[in-house]
Amino acid sequence: MSAEEPKFISYQEAVRLVGAIQEEEDIEDADKRILMVYGKDDKELCWFDFEEVMAAVGTVEAGEKKEEVQNYILNRIPDWVFEL
Repeated sequence: MSAEEPKFISYQEAVRLVGAIQEEEDIEDADKRILMVYGKDDKELCWFDFEEVMAAVGTVEAGEKKEEVQNYILNRIPDWVFEL
């Protein structure tokens, strides 16, 4: 059985749709952090595991970390957010 590859919206669509990306506590695990993605209407769209994103972004200069994380997420917004 093969897993279906995720489909992402374009970066341009994500920029138009996403209003905020906030680091939050996982409600199911107080020791875990997530990056919650909100639409411009403050509606929750999706979330990303904080540690996984930080590992994927890797080492970057401190002043560029926020922008790199934001770009990583904006390039990986799943297409199912339009169904919410």
